[in-house]
Amino acid sequence: MAKVKGAAGALVSVSVDREPLLKYMVRHRWMYLLMLPGVFYFIIFKYVPMAGLVISFQNYSPFLGIAKSEWVGAEHFKTFFMNPDFQMLFVNTFSIALLNLVFFFPMPIILALLLNEMKNKLVKKSIQTMIYIPHFISMVIVASLTFTLLNTENGAVNQIIFAMTGRKLEFLSDPKYFRFIIVIQNIWKETGWGMIIFLAALAGVDTQLYEAAQVDGAGKLKQMWHITLPAIKSTIIIMLILKVGTLLNTGFEQIFLMKNSLNSSVAEVFDTYVYTLGIAQGAFSYSTAVGLFKSVVATVMVLSTNWICKKCGETGLY
Repeated sequence: MAKVKGAAGALVSVSVDREPLLKYMVRHRWMYLLMLPGVFYFIIFKYVPMAGLVISFQNYSPFLGIAKSEWVGAEHFKTFFMNPDFQMLFVNTFSIALLNLVFFFPMPIILALLLNEMKNKLVKKSIQTMIYIPHFISMVIVASLTFTLLNTENGAVNQIIFAMTGRKLEFLSDPKYFRFIIVIQNIWKETGWGMIIFLAALAGVDTQLYEAAQVDGAGKLKQMWHITLPAIKSTIIIMLILKVGTLLNTGFEQIFLMKNSLNSSVAEVFDTYVYTLGIAQGAFSYSTAVGLFKSVVATVMVLSTNWICKKCGETGLY
């Protein structure tokens, strides 16, 4: 039984015949079949490995295995929280995450809005192609390009600065430049790829709204503010929630390639710390505890952002 509003506004009970679940699945079997590879991927590579998190509560030994390793409870978490490295890791990770959220997240939206205003399709497609390409370039290549441009010996950027000011800047070794270099790399590499979703959302905006706005005398900026942005607001919010969930994943490969002994005070983040302790030094239980802490914080951030969005009257992920 379902209740709907009648002509007079009163609730009226209406019987609804629901199709059995098994019959529904058989009727849509091809859709479920297409879904299976993705389901298997998440089960095998995301959920099954979570069983290994139990070693964060043990003094895990590869020779004894999970079943026979000594159980120590929350000892590794206490050690991590009391470690002087905790504050450094927390500040470094959240600083890069915040900079990415403030500077990187809006860039695909801005670029999509600008491209949406272009009328020449050939130029528009050419620009899209050029800004998509960096996404497919390996981070190793990006780090090499950064070194080639910014090194103090023969870097093109430093050569220009030297010609103008008579001095060179230590971009690669001075800690104050590190975080901004990481954000600029992200913007250059991923802005075009992140723009795809927003361009797809913009394609669904009713063009009659723009025509009506033009009749009322609204310029391009007012049309963008009052029509375009409200039309894609739900997409922006959903992408923001998803972005918050990945903020603490600052990119191990990128940070690892750009880190050196001179900038490590600002470059050491949770991901590189877990690698250094877990792989390089063999502290499996301790590094797993650090990784679990980061995952729990990320989960709380996603749930909190989703809750805030729904409290503000917006559509959340669930």
